[in-house]
Amino acid sequence: MKYSLYPETEIKKIPANAEKIHFVRPINKKKVEELLKKRKIKEISLSTSTLKRLKPKTIQLIEKKGIEIKKDKRTGRAIETDFDTILKIIELKKDYFSTRKIEKETGIPKSTVHYLLKYANRDKIKKKEQTIYLE
Repeated sequence: MKYSLYPETEIKKIPANAEKIHFVRPINKKKVEELLKKRKIKEISLSTSTLKRLKPKTIQLIEKKGIEIKKDKRTGRAIETDFDTILKIIELKKDYFSTRKIEKETGIPKSTVHYLLKYANRDKIKKKEQTIYLE
């Protein structure tokens, strides 16, 4: 599991056992040092534009620690619907429930149910304030 890191994210909210981090936007060197102090990060992923905007000294710090920097091409907003609810929607659809019946059963709007079943990129899920990347 990958944890997302924004410039405003408090480092203490990232679990101590996190091995993979995704930089959503450029992070300053001081914050990266704080992140790497108590965690054994193995991989940091970020978009091409975030990598371009990341300061060279921050990149050097990451590389010096032996952490792999990986360019990630994922796009789109994280799904804010609870993961258990998404699983329930999928199971109901497997049981041949219509979109309207799933809406009544779960309380999720019909258009959202349709989106989650047909088009959603379900590898980024928002859990409270934290975005989690599923692998």
